[in-house]
Amino acid sequence: MKENGGRRGTIEHGFPHLATVRASITALFRRLSADGVRAHATSLSPAEAAFDASDDLHLGAQRVASAVVRALRLPDARMVVAFRPMEEAATVELASGPEYFVEVNDRFRTHRRDLAAALSHEVAHVLLHRLELAFPDPAENEILTDTAAAYLGAGWLLLDAYREDALTHQRFGYLTPEEFGYVLAKRAALFGEDPSTWFTSPQAYEAYVRGSALAARDHRRAPLAAAGPGARRRYARARRTGVTPADGSAYRFEREGAGPRLRVSFPCPVCEQRVRVPVRGRLRARCGLCREVLDCDT
Repeated sequence: MKENGGRRGTIEHGFPHLATVRASITALFRRLSADGVRAHATSLSPAEAAFDASDDLHLGAQRVASAVVRALRLPDARMVVAFRPMEEAATVELASGPEYFVEVNDRFRTHRRDLAAALSHEVAHVLLHRLELAFPDPAENEILTDTAAAYLGAGWLLLDAYREDALTHQRFGYLTPEEFGYVLAKRAALFGEDPSTWFTSPQAYEAYVRGSALAARDHRRAPLAAAGPGARRRYARARRTGVTPADGSAYRFEREGAGPRLRVSFPCPVCEQRVRVPVRGRLRARCGLCREVLDCDT
């Protein structure tokens, strides 16, 4: 896993990987199933991730690694943690298991508060390796790994490791801080969880708030009934013509055969799988992938 550093201003912000993040959430639901995803309802707790100067270095590292393994529901995987000088924050050797060798940057010998964050990304690599879930593009695969760690209960630590002020600038992983916030907010909406109380970094909390705002807008996209007045008006104009607008709207219209009846498809606000329903006013639709029931006004 990479670690961003260098001069102030080099940390990327915003949502440049949003399409891949959303595709990653869909991929997790497809591979794990709705029940499989919902089995990850309990996040790694701050107490389980704690690793301070009073802990024995190797025993403490193994304890934290075991906690991350349990959080990602890999109880039969054993992490062997070693420290060495390296440019990356951490790397993992992927094999058939049950033992996996994780090497972490030597600086975690003394800077221990972020060890669990580094391990969460590497254990997520192990999970995806076992699931045989990967994207063809290596860069997109790293986005998938960060998304899996955050969405399945351990990756809030990756956002909490983000710090950017006059003295410190640090970011772990491949998502921007705001993208981590977005994924965590999507998870929070699914499980009724509030991770904001766990953050020790003020910058992490601010990024979570920005990501949460975008995640909330996913639940207000037309033709969902919760869409705002502006979105509803734009949708009504497009519905009259039956032509998908070119303004970046996520919904798509299509004809039913050769007749005049319309159908509309749109991304599920939970799993991002496209849902297809007839255009006939108020209705409730169940997403076939995550099984969420959606109130629509088509």
